[in-house]
Amino acid sequence: MKIKNNAYVLFFYNDSKKWLQKIDKKQSLHTHVGVIKHADAIGKEYGSRLRTNKDKYVYLLEPTIHDFVMRSQHGTQIVYPKDLGYIAARSGVQSGQTIVEIGTGSGALTTFLASIVKPRGHVYTFDVAPEFMEIAKKNITRAGMMKYVTMHEMDLKVAKKMPITEADMVVVDLGDPWTVVPQVRKMLKGSGAMIAICPTMNQLEKLTSSLIENEFTDIECSEHILRTIDAREGKTRHSFYGIGHTTYIAFARKAFFDRKPKKETEEKPASE
Repeated sequence: MKIKNNAYVLFFYNDSKKWLQKIDKKQSLHTHVGVIKHADAIGKEYGSRLRTNKDKYVYLLEPTIHDFVMRSQHGTQIVYPKDLGYIAARSGVQSGQTIVEIGTGSGALTTFLASIVKPRGHVYTFDVAPEFMEIAKKNITRAGMMKYVTMHEMDLKVAKKMPITEADMVVVDLGDPWTVVPQVRKMLKGSGAMIAICPTMNQLEKLTSSLIENEFTDIECSEHILRTIDAREGKTRHSFYGIGHTTYIAFARKAFFDRKPKKETEEKPASE
């Protein structure tokens, strides 16, 4: 596929020097490896390379969702690809599903989920911080996923009626995820998945108690560490660069425990 004006291109020199750009034939990118003229990329095939004025080669790569996520504007902490992949696999996200997200953040997770459920599915995302939602909207739009996302400035903690029901999955990215578990239950279909992003173990403890109380099962808490390898002939080794702890992930499914309703009052002895 040939590169056109207004298309996105990842100018790739190496792992630490790569730039995601929207092509504008009047623009140039000034880098440590030289000047890259956008106009020189127009008409070339993705995968081709350009020579800079410093005689360095830069490859013209077609951006993936990974590239858009990692180069999102950060108003808040993003969910990293190493965690995104596990969330998708564990919850079984697929095209056509309805996803609810409580806590939009920078929109990285929103973008990723929308890229999977499209074109027939949809992501409904809720947040209470308009300034962060504007950043998220820009990131989601940049990745071309906005038509599969609906954004709401709404606090579901205090909502009396849930705006979505029978959702396939609800993702919670809040500092106190246990406070919205009853609302999550109302929005999920039976056996639907809940995923919570928890930076600390204390959050996991409180969340797990709330999940059991609200009749969730298949509860699993995990942490995912990614260690990259520098593979070079004769001197392959672990990379000095790596992403360590980013978050804990809690997974659970809505179930029905068939609990007997508690008696409102205990039987009182007859009056004498």
